[in-house]
Amino acid sequence: MSHRRPLILSAFMMNTTSHILGGAWRQPEAQQHRFNELQHWVELTKTLEDGGFDIAFLADVVGVYGDHEGGWASHVRRGLQVPANDPLVLLSALAATTNRIGLALTSSVIQTHPYTFARQLSTLDHLTGGRVGWNVVTSALENSHRNYGGTGLLEHDNRYDLAEEYLEVCYKLWEGSWDDDALLADKTLEHDRGVGLHADPAKIAKIHHVSRNYTVEGPHLSSPSPQRTPLLFQAGSSPRGRDVAAQHAEATFSMAPSLGQAQQHAADVRRRAVGFGRQPEDVQFIQGLSFVVGSTEAEAQAKAAELDDSLDDHALIAHTGGSLGVDLGYLPLDTPIGELTTEGSRGHLAELRSMNPDGTMSVRDLARFRAQATRITGTPEQIVDELEQWQDAGIDGINVINATLPGSYVEFIDHVIPELRARGMARSPEQLDAETGSTLRGRITGADRLPDSHPAAQYRGAFAEYSAAATELSEEEVLGAAPAEAL
Repeated sequence: MSHRRPLILSAFMMNTTSHILGGAWRQPEAQQHRFNELQHWVELTKTLEDGGFDIAFLADVVGVYGDHEGGWASHVRRGLQVPANDPLVLLSALAATTNRIGLALTSSVIQTHPYTFARQLSTLDHLTGGRVGWNVVTSALENSHRNYGGTGLLEHDNRYDLAEEYLEVCYKLWEGSWDDDALLADKTLEHDRGVGLHADPAKIAKIHHVSRNYTVEGPHLSSPSPQRTPLLFQAGSSPRGRDVAAQHAEATFSMAPSLGQAQQHAADVRRRAVGFGRQPEDVQFIQGLSFVVGSTEAEAQAKAAELDDSLDDHALIAHTGGSLGVDLGYLPLDTPIGELTTEGSRGHLAELRSMNPDGTMSVRDLARFRAQATRITGTPEQIVDELEQWQDAGIDGINVINATLPGSYVEFIDHVIPELRARGMARSPEQLDAETGSTLRGRITGADRLPDSHPAAQYRGAFAEYSAAATELSEEEVLGAAPAEAL
């Protein structure tokens, strides 16, 4: 049996009751309804860490999905990602109860000013020893934009313009405002202003950023964290989204509904990355997949049928339609999706259409397509056989979608990970122990900091003219410049 490279293992979760598989929370053993309880998340994340997962990834939205059945009451009734809590706050708590696992979150560029957000993630990166990742999103929900002062959903490409502007501010703060050795905290060092040097004024600078949406003087109030810039994820699948991933992302989350589409997506983004001066392997691909595991194929198929019986068709339709910005609730169920248009998730709609080029996929088909297209059902050996095919297609990791918490992950850890380890596709306990104390980027890419080929690197050392030392005046200059009456 040939041994392969380890897959990146990410747990795809959300601090809410109903995330991807709408209705599954109603199963008796499911604990998703405990989403408000810290202990629920502490125990779950420790299970993931001890079981061999690399990343605990929390998705997020900052608004309700588009209307279903004429309004948003259906979302409340079915628990479609509402209520949903802030993942940054939760991950701050989990930082104290974990040692190795990466802690990644989704945060939209519309929800927090980049100056504040850069400081929050630097703080969390310090507190975790460099285990933070950020999934950069633009928010495709109209309600999200209205919650932050907008009049509606920005046009698709304008959202990405804002995202790149936001990233530029963050990069300048994370990479350019402080030198690595600026913070000294030396209690005994003698210098021209006395004894004790906390930080070197020549190595800390303001950034004086001015652009269409942001004016940020700086400096960054956090000193350089272990990663400086958190590990960067992105999930766009439209042409513009792929360009942003190719230029900025270190890993991209995909929900491609087939292996062929995932392969095409990965190859296309890697080709684009080369055009931005990066290497193809600089962008890794993490595919969203769910699993139904059985000791026999028949048992697995029976469990899959049982899961399907528990799902809520309207929650699944509302999730897809809401992300597209189209109310599918009262459409005839045989309406072809080829007739739909959107300013929302264009990449997702294009993927759905490409799965059904003859145009026969209907709204009815969507009800189960979202739940079943990215599911692998079988014995552990059959599941890993299929994961080998995904890896051969260019996929570097899997974002494991849950039906129940903690059950879906306990089952994966107990039955699938041992088979992955047997084939070299998951790290051994000894390898995991050796990685304790390393940064998330170090484990995923082999280096703690972004490479020189990344666009953020251009800001390293770029603001020396605005350093604290460069703007400092001597006593004579201060006294000479002061009005006589002030002396």
